[in-house]
Amino acid sequence: MLRSILFSIALLALVQTPEVWAQPLPPLPPDLPVVTVRGEGVVRTAPDRALVRVGADSRSRDPKDAQATNATAMSAVLQRIAAAGIPKDAVRTLVVALQQEFDYSGGRQTPRGYLARNVVEVRVDDLTKLGDVLDASVSSGATSIQGVQFDLKERTKIEREALTRAVADAMARADAAAAGARRSVDRVIRIDEAVQGPVMRPQQEFRMAADAAAQPTTPVAEGEIEIRAVVTVTAAIK
Repeated sequence: MLRSILFSIALLALVQTPEVWAQPLPPLPPDLPVVTVRGEGVVRTAPDRALVRVGADSRSRDPKDAQATNATAMSAVLQRIAAAGIPKDAVRTLVVALQQEFDYSGGRQTPRGYLARNVVEVRVDDLTKLGDVLDASVSSGATSIQGVQFDLKERTKIEREALTRAVADAMARADAAAAGARRSVDRVIRIDEAVQGPVMRPQQEFRMAADAAAQPTTPVAEGEIEIRAVVTVTAAIK
């Protein structure tokens, strides 16, 4: 269990949709009346998956000792994560590193020792277990939780729903524009989807401190994920 910990979890909603490439079209007649409109579709839904990076740092004046201590610490972390109900295929190693550290004074560097680091990414498909995973990681020797990213298991399905809404919005706008000109939409000529770059929200690295008093399971508020699609529709009017 966590014992002395204060942090806030920032959602990372990674929104990136594939572009719909239209087939090459012959040039439009110069006198063909068209309307070009932009449509937007948004789907907001609760996440059902989380990715969390768990790290363990170990220091020693001897590189072998630093590495051995770190291996022991991360092995204990992985055992506790497995005991929390996380399968092996949901855990992958991201970083295994050993580096020398120095102190700097008077323009000179003096060797201080060695830092061994191991970072794994844990996929949590049952968000009710997320707090337990965080607590189990820290209580077993993890020294950092390097951000929590919430996601969707069926992201593609939600992205297509947002795209459908975007096209419907664009068509409604095209109908309104044509009606304002006392015309009507004849046919759709082209639909282009704008590629949405990833919407990144700052992650915070959570450093853990331990003492003897047990605390309740870490509360986690997952909020909502917003999936957004934007399209441009060109339609002939009559």
